Amino acid sequence: MARPPHPKKSLLPTKVCPICGRPFVWRKKWARDWESVVYCSERCQREARRQRRRTTD
Repeated sequence: MARPPHPKKSLLPTKVCPICGRPFVWRKKWARDWESVVYCSERCQREARRQRRRTTD
């Protein structure tokens, strides 16, 4: 059986990372929790934690 074609990236949902300001596209590994995905990468997630710690100290 032939595999169905992949959807074009322009048709996938996108979000903007609040840390770096770059847009990022839906990934299959985020399929179950796309609504809760906020950051584009682990690096931006770590930076957000650092910023939160600085404001609380």
